[in-house]
Amino acid sequence: MKIIDLITKDTLSLSFEVFPPKTETSFESVKTATEEIAKLKPSFMSVTYGAGGGTSKYTLDIAKNIKELYGVPTLAHLTCVSSTKETVRNKIAEIRAASIQNVMALRGDIPEVLKNEDRSKWDFQYAIDLIRELKEADADFCIGCACYPEVHPESQTQKDDIKRLREKVDAGCDFITTQMFFDNNLLYNFLYKIREAGITVPVIPGIMPITNANQVERAISLSGSFMPQRFKSLVDKFGSDPDAMKQAGIAYATDQIIDLYANNITNVHVYSMNKPDVAKKIQDNLSDILGK
Repeated sequence: MKIIDLITKDTLSLSFEVFPPKTETSFESVKTATEEIAKLKPSFMSVTYGAGGGTSKYTLDIAKNIKELYGVPTLAHLTCVSSTKETVRNKIAEIRAASIQNVMALRGDIPEVLKNEDRSKWDFQYAIDLIRELKEADADFCIGCACYPEVHPESQTQKDDIKRLREKVDAGCDFITTQMFFDNNLLYNFLYKIREAGITVPVIPGIMPITNANQVERAISLSGSFMPQRFKSLVDKFGSDPDAMKQAGIAYATDQIIDLYANNITNVHVYSMNKPDVAKKIQDNLSDILGK
C-alpha cells in the first residue's frame, strides 16, 4: 500500500524507522528486532540505507521480510552517496521486483572518507536527482523526501532550505518526513513557512526518543537540533542513570507526540533505532489515543 494513501486519512497513526545490519553476522539479530517492531502493526515502517550506502544490500531484505511476514507497508531508503546510475537503476528494479511501492529519496550522510571528494562528478549529487530518476523509471512509486524543521547544517538560511524542498516536491515528491527535533514550536513555525511557500504535500514529523545521554551529542551533530532547556534538564538529572534516562526519554518523546496529535497532526514517525521495547512503550503510552 502506498504511504500517501495511509497518511491522508483522518485517523491518527504511528510509524517506525529501522536500520539494516552493519555486518552479515548481525543480520539475524537485526531481522528479529525489526520483526518485533512489525508485530506492533505500525501504519508503516521505513528501512534506512545504511551509512554511506555500505549496508544497502540488506535494506531490501529487511523491508521485504517485514512486508511479507507481517503485512506492514514498507518504505525503502535510497541515497545518492556512492551511487552510480547503474547501481541506482538496479536498486529501483529490485525494489519494483519486491513489490515495494514506497521509496525515500535522500542525499545521505557523507562519510568522512568522501567529504573531500569532488561531488560534482557523482551521477547523483542531491535527492532531487534520485526523485527524477524514480519518476523516469515509471514504476508508480510513492516517493518521500526529508526536510529539516531547523536549518540544514550545510545551509546558510532556512529560506534556501525551503526553496530546495519546493524543488523536490515539484520534481515529484509525494510526502515529506522531517529530521528529528525536540521543540514542537520549531515544527509548527516551519510548517507555516513551507505552506506560505506553496508546499502542500503531507509532512510527517520525525521524533527521536533519546534513551541514553550519549545519543544527545550524536543528535546534535547529525541534525544541528536545538535542545530546549526542559530537555537539557532531563539529561542533566537522569543521564547518569541508564534506566531512569530511558524512561524519561520515552516520556519526553511521548509528550511530543501527544502535543502533535493535539495540534491536528495525524501522522508521526518514530526513529526507533531497532529497539522494540522503546517502540512498544511509546505505542502503549498512546494506546487509547491511537485506539489500540
